[in-house]
Amino acid sequence: MTKNLLVRFSVSLQKKLLDYLDTYLTKQGYASRSEVIRDLIREKMVQEIWENDDMQDKIGVLVIIYDHHHKELNQRMIDIQHQANIQILCNTHVHLDHCNCLETIMLRGDGASIARISLEIGGLRGVKFSKLTQAYHFAKDC
Repeated sequence: MTKNLLVRFSVSLQKKLLDYLDTYLTKQGYASRSEVIRDLIREKMVQEIWENDDMQDKIGVLVIIYDHHHKELNQRMIDIQHQANIQILCNTHVHLDHCNCLETIMLRGDGASIARISLEIGGLRGVKFSKLTQAYHFAKDC
């Protein structure tokens, strides 16, 4: 029953760094320093897992903005997704205005394949913005 056990520990910081941390947590709406530190540690762990662990499934969310009038762009994005050796969990499509669409693509699989599909789609002519958010599911149970 120790899976959610909280452990208190002490951290020493230079005053300037602590002031920055306090400003950051206020701007970001964190309730405490502990919450900021937990998020920063998780972020670093996700980065480490993506860089060094090929055995575990990764999760990514690709956000793109593109000109939907660009010839055959939608079909090329669909073809890339169908040919990918990963799971496409979900797509969300939003019409921003007459020319621009925003799409999110939720992906699951090995990190290299997720990165590859992100680069392929992001490099298509007509894509104006592309960003992959890397994630990892730490716990198998609640």
